[in-house]
Amino acid sequence: MKIVSFENVSKIYTSGDHELHALDGVSFTLDEGKFVVILGPSGAGKSTLLNLLGGLDSPSEGRITVSGKDISKLSDNELADFRASTVGFVFQFYNLIPTLTVYENVKLVSEISENAVDAKEMIEKVGLSDHMNNFPAELSGGEQQRVSIARALSKNPKIILCDEPTGALDSETGVMVLKLLLDMAKNFGKTIVIVTHNQNIAKMADVVIRVKNGKIRSVEEQENPLSADEVEW
Repeated sequence: MKIVSFENVSKIYTSGDHELHALDGVSFTLDEGKFVVILGPSGAGKSTLLNLLGGLDSPSEGRITVSGKDISKLSDNELADFRASTVGFVFQFYNLIPTLTVYENVKLVSEISENAVDAKEMIEKVGLSDHMNNFPAELSGGEQQRVSIARALSKNPKIILCDEPTGALDSETGVMVLKLLLDMAKNFGKTIVIVTHNQNIAKMADVVIRVKNGKIRSVEEQENPLSADEVEW
């Protein structure tokens, strides 16, 4: 079932007389429950695409539909509601609140999402039940990233957007995080979209979208993607 549709989407940033076409006429669709990788070099437009999909920004032209809702023309308040109800975010540098415990960081989501699930359940799911009362500074990088994922999942979103989620992790911890995200797609029906320049992560994807110079170069469906254990890191 289709969950995302981009129709001739462009994003133009202006500075004085200069225009930067971060995205230029992008079109593609994504099905529900897929593990999707957006691949491309720095400056290709990957993060812009992710920001538009997540309602963090609005397109200059074109239409974006998510779960049957056209988010292209939503107001700031409507976009905030969309982000709260539909999308979970996982960033490279975790964005945890340092003065809150693991449990409090994850529980915080229940204040903005009507469909939030139990924070303890999500923390247990990412294997951190023994760290409920720890603060972020007391955790390793991999543990902090798992808290970030638990926070995203506790919103019970349809889509989880990840911007270089393993970029700050060692390879062993990165594989563990990718396994968790892959499990969310395969066993819980979440649509996972990862922005990366890492070709290895693309080998695990159901769909690989290659972006260069603000344009979609290809959308490839992979019938037999590798597991995280099969990829040579």
